[in-house]
Parts: sequence; C-alpha cells; structure tokens
Amino acid sequence: MNKSLSPQTIAVLAASIAALLSTVLVALFTEDVLISVLNFLLVFALCYVLFFLLLKEFIYEKIKLIYRSINKYKTQGSTDLVALGKRSNDPLSTVSREVTGWMMENRNEIESLKEQENFRREFLGNISHELVTPIQSIQGYIHTLLDGALEDKKVNRLFLKKASNSTERLVELVNDLTSINALEGNKVPLKIEAFNLVTLCHEVLELVENKTQEKKTKIRLKKTNPKTVMVKADRAKVRQVLVNLIVNAIKYGKQDGNVLVGFYDLDKNILTEITDDGDGIAEEHLPRLFERFYRTDKGRSREEGGSGLGLAIVKHIIEAHNQTVSVRSTVGQGTTFGFTLEKG
Repeated sequence: MNKSLSPQTIAVLAASIAALLSTVLVALFTEDVLISVLNFLLVFALCYVLFFLLLKEFIYEKIKLIYRSINKYKTQGSTDLVALGKRSNDPLSTVSREVTGWMMENRNEIESLKEQENFRREFLGNISHELVTPIQSIQGYIHTLLDGALEDKKVNRLFLKKASNSTERLVELVNDLTSINALEGNKVPLKIEAFNLVTLCHEVLELVENKTQEKKTKIRLKKTNPKTVMVKADRAKVRQVLVNLIVNAIKYGKQDGNVLVGFYDLDKNILTEITDDGDGIAEEHLPRLFERFYRTDKGRSREEGGSGLGLAIVKHIIEAHNQTVSVRSTVGQGTTFGFTLEKG
C-alpha cells in the first residue's frame, strides 16, 4: 500500500536535488573538494528550510484543512464548514471555497430530499388510512348483505344507505386528490372576473343550510359588512374556498354555536374572515394546519367526515391568486380563518 509523502520527505528530496545540481555546477569551475562540500551543505540546508515552509504552511496545511472539512462532512454531516483563505486569491483557497460551497449545497439538497422522503412516507401512510376506512366499511356492508341480510327488510336498505355514504366519502377523497394535484401542478387556469363577494357568500350559506340544521349552528354576516364587496378572482374557486371554510367552522364549532363571516377593507385587498366559537386549536398545530391530511384530533376529525384535504385546497387556491390565507385560534374560545383577495 502506497503511503503519502510527508512535507519533510518531499523537502529532503527537493533540497538534495537542488544541492546536487549546485554542487555539480561549482565543481565545473573549481576542483576544491571542501568548497563543493560546503556548497552542498549550504544549498541543501537553505533549500530544505525553504521547501519545507512552502509545502507545510502554504500547501500541506491547506490541503489538510480541506480534507478535514470533507471528512467532517462525510462522518458527522456537519454544516459548520470553514473555507480557508476567504480573502485570498491563491488557487488552493479558491479550490477550498469551491469544495466547501459544493458540500454546503450538497448538504442542503440532501436535507431537502430527506424532508421530501418523510413527507412522501407520511402522505402515503395518511392516504392509505383514508382510503382503507371507507373501503372496509363498503366491504363489510356488502358481505353482510350477501350473507343473508339482503333478505331482511329491516336492515337491507339501512346497510345499502351506509355503504352508499362510504362510497360518497371515497368519491369525495378521490375528487379532492385530483383537485389538489391539479392545483399544485398549475394545471387549472384561473378565470379571473369581478364579482360581489357578499352575494357569493349568501349562495354558499344556502348550499350548507342542511349542515347548519344538523348542528343548529347560526351563521351570520357581520352587521358592519357592506352590501357590496367587489373582488377580482376565480368565482368558482373562491366559492370552493368559502364552502370548505364555512363547513369546517360548522363541523368544529359548538352544538347550537355561531359562525361569523366578516369582510375588511385592506387598501388594495379585501380580507374575508370566518370565525367559529368551537374548542379552538392548540398553538403547536397551527403551522401544519394547511398540510394535506393533517388532523389535530385524528379520531374526532374522521368521525366528523371530510377528506382531510379541504384546508390544503384552500391554501393552494388562495396562493394561486397570489394572496394569503391565515389562521388564529384560542383554545376554548374558537378559531378564525382569513384570506385576502384583490379588490374588484
């Protein structure tokens, strides 16, 4: 196995060669052996010191620093990497800066890939769970009917209705997945038009009326709201946003609770806020609330129904309009979702 030459060895070899060449030249002009020997020793000593300092201080130490950075990066995954000679223009300093820059960039890419892999794993786990639940329900009801319940008039229609409900939930999940994939891929062009947001809100309230009756929820528009709030946006997409947020407020609000819709003028934009008086959301959940399938209380959330994609769809639609969506909540008091749209 070959061993790397040390700076001392290289300096000795280089000094020896220089001293020999110098001695040969001196011997050509003089036959004095003593002068030749002194010349050899003097040149050897000077060249050895010179070569050793050059190799050790300007080359070897710098290469060792680069090597240590690479080794530290490989073994510890450290992001605390130091490039030598940041203000120097010598070639080794340039190489060091480029190597360090490459390692930092590579580290960022690896971290990004790890995050994506974790997100993919979590997403697959969530979607598998979401799909399995309605599929198992449908399967169970059908098998029960085939095993004899189909002839029992007391339960056959009940089981078919429950299987139908599970099918509808499955269809809702698939439709939401299709919708969010299209939004993420910018495959759905926005049809921007001017419209009255108040009118659209009344349409949505009529649409969700059956849900409000189930929980006896009272939805009202803020008294100070103007009768006309003109915005420029994709009307169908904003309708989807309002449906998701209002239905969400009904689901997680109190029985016999209240939902308040307010519009606020923000100079160039209109802020719409939907507020419920439910249990509220703990602060640690708020940053992840718009992630796909993220649920603060998984058991209760699935009992309430829904695909788990509603808030993620809301976020993508609003961001597609180059606007923002936000949430604030106080445990025990309620939650407020807000989003902005450009004035019409």
